[in-house]
Amino acid sequence: MTQSSPARVVRLTALAVAGVLLAACGAQVDNREAQVRTTTVKRCGEEVRYTTPQRAVVYEGGSADKMFALGLTDRVHGYVLPPANPPVTQSPWAAEYQKVKFLGDDLLNRELVVEAKADFVVAGWNSGFSDQRGITPKVLDGLGIQSFMHTESCYNYPNFPEKVTPFEGLYTDLERLGKIFGVEDRAAQVVADYRKRVDAVRAQAPQGNPVPVFLYDSGTEQASTAGNQVPPNDIIKFAGGRNVFDNVEARWTKVGWEAVVDAKPEVIIILDYNDKPAQEKINFLKSSPVTAKLPAVVKNNFFVLNYNEGISNPRNVDGLERFGEYLRNLKR
Repeated sequence: MTQSSPARVVRLTALAVAGVLLAACGAQVDNREAQVRTTTVKRCGEEVRYTTPQRAVVYEGGSADKMFALGLTDRVHGYVLPPANPPVTQSPWAAEYQKVKFLGDDLLNRELVVEAKADFVVAGWNSGFSDQRGITPKVLDGLGIQSFMHTESCYNYPNFPEKVTPFEGLYTDLERLGKIFGVEDRAAQVVADYRKRVDAVRAQAPQGNPVPVFLYDSGTEQASTAGNQVPPNDIIKFAGGRNVFDNVEARWTKVGWEAVVDAKPEVIIILDYNDKPAQEKINFLKSSPVTAKLPAVVKNNFFVLNYNEGISNPRNVDGLERFGEYLRNLKR
C-alpha cells in the first residue's frame, strides 16, 4: 500500500476530532489512539506508507516473537501457528503468547485475517503469504489491511525483491517494525544486544578449515535442506562451520542424496519440527544405507536445532549460541 486510502484518512481525521472533543470534556483519550501516526517503511524493496497498527495478526513463531521482543504485545490481536511450530510454552515469550488470541493451527488465509478484523499482518513471502492461496500483500492492500514481510524472505519477491544476509534480515525487520510502531529506540537497543551476542560467538569460532555441515530438514527420496538465504546458513558460518549447500541460491530447497554423500558432512544439524521430531530423522539417517556411512553419522555428530531457531526469529541468536558452543567442543 503506497498511499493511505481515503477511508483510512477519514478514519484518522475522525479519531483526531474525537480526541479534541473528549479532551474538551475532560475525558481521557485512549493512549493507543493518541500514538497513531504515519510513516514510510520498506516492505521488501517497496516503499510503503504505514499507519500505526493497533490489531496485528502474526503468522508463525518468528513473526510473533519479533513483535514480543519489541514490547508490542498490546498491538497483537492474535497469532496463527501451523503444526510444524513447537508449542508456544517453549518460547522465551510464553507469557506474552498467553495475552493474545490463538487464531488457528493451519496456513495463513485471507478469510481468517478478515474475520479477525486485522489492520496489520506479519508473515514471510511464500511462508504465510502466497499467490497460490490468494493471500498476498497486494490482495491485503486492496482490502485496506496493511502487511509486513520478513526481509529474509524477500530475495525473490515479485517486482520488489530485496536481498540481504539472513541475520541482517532479522535486524532489518526489528528496525522497520520499530519505526512502524514508533518504538525505534527499543528496536535499536534490541538489535544492538543481538549483534553483541552474535559477535561474541564469531570471536570464539574454531580456527582452521570450517567444519562441513549439512542441515537435514526432512525427506527420504530427496533431502530438504537450507540454502544460503535462510538463518541456518549464517548460524553455521558464524559458529565456525560451512553449510555444504551454501552455494545454493535458495531458502529451503531439495537436493539429491548423492550430493549429500559427496559433501561428506562432519556434522548434521537436524531441524526439529513439532510434527516431524528430530529423533525420527536421526533414526532414518542411521538406518539408510545411503547415509549410514556419512562421517557425521558414523561419529554420531548430530545437533538439534529448534524450528524457531531455524526460521527468521530473534531465537536465531539462541540457536547460534548453542551451535557455537557445540562446534567449540567438537572433536574432529
